[in-house]
Amino acid sequence: MKVAIGSDHAGFNLKEAIKNDLIARGYDVVDVGTHSPERADYPVYAKACAQEILNGNCEFGILCCGTGEGISITANKIKGIRCGIGYDDEVSALTRKHNNANMIAFGERFMKPEDAIRRANIFLTTDFEGGRHADRVGMME
Repeated sequence: MKVAIGSDHAGFNLKEAIKNDLIARGYDVVDVGTHSPERADYPVYAKACAQEILNGNCEFGILCCGTGEGISITANKIKGIRCGIGYDDEVSALTRKHNNANMIAFGERFMKPEDAIRRANIFLTTDFEGGRHADRVGMME
């Protein structure tokens, strides 16, 4: 599976931790940046990560910033993107099961790396349930 990953400076260390875990698990990872902890604007990386999904290069995307909020808000403004914030394990699963999210966001200031890594893997290994949820996802689009 090919996964896009991106962050601003405030999520850089978390992005690197998640990326390294995904690579170790055998995922093909496209890192759209930022590539250092120098100041960077999250909308640039949210859009770049989303574009990897929209152009069919990647199946899913993972975003990181300080809170997960700004980068997820930006991603959700892009038609065809559904991004949830993985603030706990159950929500990380449900954002796939019920919302068919194709991106998940994490906040470095509020989450331990091991928690974000676990939640990213929960997200990536959970299937969309379809059924009544498909109707709702259709209404979103």
